[in-house]
Amino acid sequence: MYRAQAPILSLLMLVTICVAPAAADDAGICMNAKGDEAIAACTRAIASGTLADLARSRAHNWRGFHFKNDKADSVRALMDYDEAIRLDPRSASAHDNRAVIYIERADYDRAIADLNQAIVLNPQYALAYNNRSWAYVDRGDYDRAIADANLAISLNPKMAEAYLNRGAAYRGKGDYDRAIADFTQVISLNPQLARGYNDRGAAYGNKGDYDRAIADLDQAISLNPKDLTAYHNRGHAYFEKRDLDRALQDFDRAVHIGPIGPRLAKTLGARARAREEKGDVDGAYRDLDQAMGLDPSIAADARAQAMRARLQAALAKQAPKAAPPPIPPVVVATPTIPAAPAPFSPPVIRLSERRVALVIGNSGYRAAPVLANPRRDADAVASALRSIGFQTVQLQADIGRDRMADTLRSFAREADNADWALVYYAGHGIEMSGINYLIPVDAKLEIDRDVEFEAIPLDRVMSAVEGARKLRLVLLDACRDNPFAAHMRRTLASRSVGRGLASVEPATGTLVVYAAKHGETALDGDGTNSPFAAAFVKELQTPGLEVRRMFDFVRDDVMQATNNRQQPFSYGSLPGRQDFYFVAAK
Repeated sequence: MYRAQAPILSLLMLVTICVAPAAADDAGICMNAKGDEAIAACTRAIASGTLADLARSRAHNWRGFHFKNDKADSVRALMDYDEAIRLDPRSASAHDNRAVIYIERADYDRAIADLNQAIVLNPQYALAYNNRSWAYVDRGDYDRAIADANLAISLNPKMAEAYLNRGAAYRGKGDYDRAIADFTQVISLNPQLARGYNDRGAAYGNKGDYDRAIADLDQAISLNPKDLTAYHNRGHAYFEKRDLDRALQDFDRAVHIGPIGPRLAKTLGARARAREEKGDVDGAYRDLDQAMGLDPSIAADARAQAMRARLQAALAKQAPKAAPPPIPPVVVATPTIPAAPAPFSPPVIRLSERRVALVIGNSGYRAAPVLANPRRDADAVASALRSIGFQTVQLQADIGRDRMADTLRSFAREADNADWALVYYAGHGIEMSGINYLIPVDAKLEIDRDVEFEAIPLDRVMSAVEGARKLRLVLLDACRDNPFAAHMRRTLASRSVGRGLASVEPATGTLVVYAAKHGETALDGDGTNSPFAAAFVKELQTPGLEVRRMFDFVRDDVMQATNNRQQPFSYGSLPGRQDFYFVAAK
């Protein structure tokens, strides 16, 4: 079982703003309305030009709050919190709100730094102590988590979330009785809070009291039918009771709810164990393989590796099913008609072949403005690839250079055992002296020579797919207008930094697709996804559309969506005697 903390958002102070009447009206709507209405009002107030820095900071803080709380758009929320803090570094609530996003991204050091600052600015800020407790719980630092939860409770004895965090820390330390006592206090403070029942049910499960666990988890699900965690925990309780059918039903619901990420990976791993016990070796192997691709900690776990080896051995021993006896032909006395020659039909690659993908979306750049869409683009592409049967889809978001290099190295080993290998990257890229680089989120690129040390050469990405037996694809939605190039100090006149990416000449059997032709820039898009990602996700799911033709359709879709301002371009060639299909014809 595992615990997932729901977002806890700061309560922002209502502040009277002395500005022009129209801007004041918008500021009031910004603070008091919700959703699109509030966001539009915040935007008008910010754009009015009549707000002083402190008032503009509050408007950005509120707009970030609405993006995060009402629209679940943490990328745009983070951009607003960054600006709120730039305008008013003493805004404790903006530091606290930004920390919540960092916690959800598992960037605990930055979250704790923000919360430390919020507490320095306001030592009576109970919510900041509570959120720091949450960060310590997720990082596994349970003693500090308990100390911070105690401080939050001392400042606000009725803060249910603080008891949740303290209970989670006690549970992490194996002190299940204290954990259950804290979760019971949560339920008494807020009987409608599903998390109290969910976490108490998980603690009962840890104690082996599965009937009480299931009763609590039933209540959690009745209060929040879309809680992946509650279905996962109840499925685990049923699994321990060896009610495998009910366990699988709950794991199926949790997988259906998503979202993609480490939480889903743990559910897939649990479902793999249940499927193995039910004798579904093939299903268990698929679940475990996907879980290991989603969460590197599962891939590194010795028990998961042993299970994978066990399942591989079981699959190897499975004898193919015998074909049914042929049905004798019915002989009818009819005139003999010469058969017409069979039309040529190119072979279709079936999903019995192994297809693997690595999908990276870098939005949260630390030394450049945040990009709105790459994380969402990566989520959409990964989901689409899974839906059409890719056996392994590893999704990574906002990764630094070291992790990016390790991920490519690991994926190269996956590609060596695959028929298809695909890498999709959304984020910033740069071309310097004819060499293309992908930019991790921790790159600073203050000097031109930093590119070689802080960025990842495109050649390394192409090397990661080269082991695939039949088809190798590299898709780069990385041709955006690059903010690093304009501010980069040049040390050698011979080091040129180009616009967009330079053209490439990949080996036969490898196709590299740019979102925009070499030397040109791509658009991030005004919608949920970039024009290239939206077109790719749409077209790859079309049955019977051959890969080369599919990318022609993607190009046409993008050009239409951008009024011919952006033209995707493909480099490389595929074997002429073989056609490739993401989805075979029906």
